[in-house]
Amino acid sequence: MFDTYGVTPVLTDVPEPECDDEGVIVRVHATGVCRSDWHGWMGHDPSFLPMVPGHEYAGVVSAVGRSVSRIALGDRVTVPFACGCGYCEICVAGNMHVCRSQLQPGFTSWGSFADFVAVPFADTNIVVLPDDVSFIDAASLGCRLATAYRAVAKRGRIAPGDWLAVHGCGGVGLSAVHIAVALGARVVAVDVSAVALEAARDLGAEVVVLAADGVYVADAIAEATGGGAHVSIDAFGSIATMRASIECLRVLGRHVQIGLMLGEAADSAVSIGRVIARELELLGSHGMPATDYPELLALVASGAIQPSTLVGRVIPLEAAGEAVAAMSTPAIGAGMTVVDLTL
Repeated sequence: MFDTYGVTPVLTDVPEPECDDEGVIVRVHATGVCRSDWHGWMGHDPSFLPMVPGHEYAGVVSAVGRSVSRIALGDRVTVPFACGCGYCEICVAGNMHVCRSQLQPGFTSWGSFADFVAVPFADTNIVVLPDDVSFIDAASLGCRLATAYRAVAKRGRIAPGDWLAVHGCGGVGLSAVHIAVALGARVVAVDVSAVALEAARDLGAEVVVLAADGVYVADAIAEATGGGAHVSIDAFGSIATMRASIECLRVLGRHVQIGLMLGEAADSAVSIGRVIARELELLGSHGMPATDYPELLALVASGAIQPSTLVGRVIPLEAAGEAVAAMSTPAIGAGMTVVDLTL
């Protein structure tokens, strides 16, 4: 828990959450440490204080509200980081992750760096896990891999043989590489770090581009792909990476923005003349609804997608606060950190 932005979270006793009629309580077995947790801790995405961070988690249902019909005690589950109300027009259409009344553990309510977490509107938001998907793997799906899956498969509509450019090979970028390869796409990975690019190559990227001084990324991608990417993703979030992603597209290409744009960058201009002339699509991607999880979990169960390849280290709960604070100087190419609450 932290009660001041930028002060390292500490392990402390807090009251157990209460189960409402339409919700459940999940006993957390594993939870990821995400850069979004760092943004919240820094106050970039202000929340009420004190706050228990954590939003990528998996565990076992320990209490069930009396109005819940789809979830039972003892179910092994995970939960999207953005939960919908289940009743509005957006939720009814299956897009609960962008519900205008969405709830996010670790931001709008206490999160999963805890033994128990409350999940609202459980019939809408809970995802029951297959028996052969571990809690560590399910937690690592959380924000990064699930967000990347929707960006690549749903928003980007990648097809076998398409070229995908991934700008920024951190957690979500490497997840996008891994997913695209599993779906039969060809991948160009772009980063300022040779270590990150080597990790992308290990996951199946055919081409890597080191974004160094004097390198015009769009030209390098156009040459490597025979005309430009069919789909390009900014997985980092900066004016430079966004523009490079748009400029590397071939005619009728699709740009997907995953990386958060902070401060003045949030209202940055794009090359709209290029967008018009090439009939490009500019798309945003924010998480993934519970309804999309079964197809992702099927790919995990089949072995086509292996979340464990993206996990760099597993730590106990008492180390989680330091892990969040350490993201102020992120380790390049280290893989994601998962908290195992059974340690």
